[in-house]
Amino acid sequence: MRILFVHPNYRSGGAEIAGTWPPAWVAYLTGHLRQAGFSDIHFIDAMTDNLTDADLARRMEDLKPDVIGVTAITPSIYRAEDVLKVASEVLPEAVRVLGGVHATFMFKQVLSEAPWVDVVVRGEGEEICTDLMRAVQEGRWPADRLKINGLAFRDGTEIIATPAASTVKDLSSIKPDWSVLDWEKYIYIPLGTRVAIPNLARGCPFTCSFCSQWKFWRDYRVRDPRDVVDEIENLVENHGVGFFILADEEPTINKKKFVAFCEELIDRDLPRRVKWGINTRVTDIYRDRDLLKFYRKAGLVHVSLGTEAAAQMKLDQFNKETKVEENKTAIRLLREADILVEAQFIVGLDNETPETLEETFRMAWNWQPDLANWSMYTPWPFTPLFQELKDQVQIYDFSKYNFVTPIMKPAAMERGELLDGVMNNYRRFYSRKALFHYPWRGTGFRRRYLLGCLYAFLKAGFQRTFYDLGKAGYWGPQTKKTVDFHFDDTRQLAEAQLDDWEASADRAARAAERREAVRAQMKDRSINRKEAFQMPNGAKVRACGGSDAQIEDA
Repeated sequence: MRILFVHPNYRSGGAEIAGTWPPAWVAYLTGHLRQAGFSDIHFIDAMTDNLTDADLARRMEDLKPDVIGVTAITPSIYRAEDVLKVASEVLPEAVRVLGGVHATFMFKQVLSEAPWVDVVVRGEGEEICTDLMRAVQEGRWPADRLKINGLAFRDGTEIIATPAASTVKDLSSIKPDWSVLDWEKYIYIPLGTRVAIPNLARGCPFTCSFCSQWKFWRDYRVRDPRDVVDEIENLVENHGVGFFILADEEPTINKKKFVAFCEELIDRDLPRRVKWGINTRVTDIYRDRDLLKFYRKAGLVHVSLGTEAAAQMKLDQFNKETKVEENKTAIRLLREADILVEAQFIVGLDNETPETLEETFRMAWNWQPDLANWSMYTPWPFTPLFQELKDQVQIYDFSKYNFVTPIMKPAAMERGELLDGVMNNYRRFYSRKALFHYPWRGTGFRRRYLLGCLYAFLKAGFQRTFYDLGKAGYWGPQTKKTVDFHFDDTRQLAEAQLDDWEASADRAARAAERREAVRAQMKDRSINRKEAFQMPNGAKVRACGGSDAQIEDA
């Protein structure tokens, strides 16, 4: 049986300005399928190759697969649906499969607007996809589709979801096949080297209200660090990778495993051959302040910090559990350890004003991270914060849910003014860095890296791909009132399907609420018993010796 995976051709001018990123999802799925005995597996990266639908149709016709699979995050969902639409026209007998975080939670909307999608894989794909492929190979599809957990599909006019599948419990069974990718295509511009995106852990125990990762992965699980370093060693030795970014939301959560990961890299002399970066939280930098130089020795050179918001009220709204004043110290600690630090700011909520945008710039410059990034708040329709703010959401064109387009309209600003304010922050921050910092501060690797980052920014700016500015028609402050984001106003919103979906963080939060409720209840009962208690003879309750005084609480 021949299987074809396709990465949809979607670009937004966000993360891709730093290079061409390898679609790790296909390596993890392919590796699991090969272990199950499937060998005839092919991959088309329509995004990196910038393929048109006509190009894709020709490639599909040449390969003639039995199954075509595609994945999508929210902004790429329409392009993923288009891939399977092409497949339905070119290879109508092939089984068409869609997976990823958006389809997992929005399967009813996906199957309604794209009826040519045969089946949606909900959640982690490795085990579900393998069960699905076996059913197709053995001729049990679609007869046995109700027997496979983790699927959604149409049955006539009805949309059916089978029970949610279990998460992958044995992470040692995850052995990605990185050879499915053409590594010459995947270059990290700042260092001019091949780049990979492996993962150390899946899930997150925190419940940031704007994030969907802890919802999607459900359970927080950490892989054996040796298995992950085996992957990285393979990537370095067999595929020429010189830089990797751990895909985890926060790989430092499990300190013991992260330290073991670093030790394993050092023991194999990998930091001499490959450098790497992570995303993490300010609180973990505080916790590990005495280990930061050790992390640098292990090859960690770039940390992206979720500082998130200048106004503490925004941090509280995001449920970040950090304080604004902690951010500056965390950035200083990283720089002292010779680790480049990138500060991430989320802007564009209802309470955004020109003054709060200016405040984020002043903070960024005062904190002095090496890099700064301003992301538009993007209300994933399956996150807790969306449920709180959905009455304020007016745009349901998911192709614009990309962190660079102002989906939310602040009460005090137009979207074009918001974009202009963000661009003004970028212009001031990076022009000052380019003139007074990058060429003159630090030596060797640090200077080369920062100048490489500057080159990536300038390249995207001149090509008008940064923040999709060319498509939006933004050319500076003089165009902020004429910017056109080309929203598709015909798109409507369906409710996310979360009825059978429970994350371990959800359970932990509810357990904490129950414990607090029980403590409050016991305290109330204790007070009531004390007030209601009387001596059998009706005498007043007194302390030893007959006094009314009681010993004060210590």
